[in-house]
Amino acid sequence: NGSPISEWAVPGQYTASEIGGKPVPGYLNEERIAADSRRESYVAMQVQVDNWRWAGVPFYLRTGKRFPERISEIAIQFKHPPMHLFRTVECVGDMCQFVGAQSNSLVFRIQPSEAILMSVSTKRPGMQYQLHSVTMDFQFEEAFGGELPEAYERLLLDVLRGDSTLFTRSDELEEAWKFVTPVLDYWESESIRPEPYAAGTWGPAKADQLLATSGRRWRKPTASDVPKH
Repeated sequence: NGSPISEWAVPGQYTASEIGGKPVPGYLNEERIAADSRRESYVAMQVQVDNWRWAGVPFYLRTGKRFPERISEIAIQFKHPPMHLFRTVECVGDMCQFVGAQSNSLVFRIQPSEAILMSVSTKRPGMQYQLHSVTMDFQFEEAFGGELPEAYERLLLDVLRGDSTLFTRSDELEEAWKFVTPVLDYWESESIRPEPYAAGTWGPAKADQLLATSGRRWRKPTASDVPKH
């Protein structure tokens, strides 16, 4: 995007902590890992797509190991409209003020439970102006019944059938490596040490700052985001 890599890409490396009440070692304490390794176990990026359709729309990417939960999702966070039809009124003593609603979101949950979640702000029934975030959900397992096939079950079947529809093509891989290689080369040439983050958290503080500069923050998803009916 024209900016220095250090301004839009953050590497991380987990340190010893606990996950689910169980102690876990830091990356440098894992077996067969050099004590001075600079290998990242986490990366966060702010990237852009250089075309008219996505001009000015930031894409935030984050992946890593030793997170609180194993979750994969794509979240679309909608912008706040310039005017709110309804706003929550908060009062302290005789002083009252309007408070804007949370922005709506559309989430495609890939793991652990395949689902589509739509979160919207709605006015609570009653005479007061009180807004509440509610979630509408579609769950594949619930909609179609039974257990869904594991990720590789379908792919193995497609291999036997000779169907490459769901497979990554070579040109996709080449483009992906064309994008990440300059980042990896920069970290290596500048001897960049990954930012530490405790195992069981969602990443280092510097990754939070990546979003905070534009008034945003990372999602903190949990498996319980997908309601059980």
